[in-house]
Amino acid sequence: MHSSWLRHPWLLGTLGLAVTVLLWGTITALGSVDPLFLPSPASVFQAGIAQGQAGLLWRDLVASVGRVFAGFGLSALVALPLGIAMGTNVVICRLLEPLMGLIRYMPAPAFIPLLIIYFGLGELPKVLLIFIGTLFFNSLMIMDAVKFVPPELVETALTLGGRRKQLLTKVIAPCIAPQVLDAYRINMAAAWNLVIVAELVAANEGLGKRISLAQRFLRTDEIFLGLIVIGLIGLMIDLGFRLLMRRSCAWAN
Repeated sequence: MHSSWLRHPWLLGTLGLAVTVLLWGTITALGSVDPLFLPSPASVFQAGIAQGQAGLLWRDLVASVGRVFAGFGLSALVALPLGIAMGTNVVICRLLEPLMGLIRYMPAPAFIPLLIIYFGLGELPKVLLIFIGTLFFNSLMIMDAVKFVPPELVETALTLGGRRKQLLTKVIAPCIAPQVLDAYRINMAAAWNLVIVAELVAANEGLGKRISLAQRFLRTDEIFLGLIVIGLIGLMIDLGFRLLMRRSCAWAN
């Protein structure tokens, strides 16, 4: 019995979610908490149906997902060569690592006023906020992955006459692939945090904007709906990264 649970870990995850929803429904059904503070699962579901029928939920979902994928995709594209360069070249590493370490500790939302001043209230500042907030984490984590490539693999490749390009594509890239995907998977959560912050400040549509409007009118069921939708999207993205890692880096699992 125990081994069957381990062979199907999704069963345990589903059970955990089901128990949580059951406890939530029980607490609200007993009436021990004011619905203003804790709406029932049924009221949240009804809010989702209403927003779906009005077309609001899909519009907000597309807006937020588009911003996240644009900003984080740009960050991932820039961070990969940058992190590899820092991990393989001592001069580049010593030149950029202190600067990245400095900027990494600056809270990304603090850049919002400057981004609005520089680029206005359109889509660009929201995408750039996600880019700024994830680039340095992605780059430094990739750099660390490169530094931890076993030196004996590099020495063997060089002994066998491998050139720099071959060393990069045949040794370093396969070795760091699991860590790179894992870094992207972890930092994707930061991208979602940033897009919601950006939408709370200045946006006409998006899940963050919908949560802000719901808070203004004390519609806690819509707030819960927004949070649950964000969580479900994040869970699907996380599972997608895990599946990609399992398929492309089977040897590392």
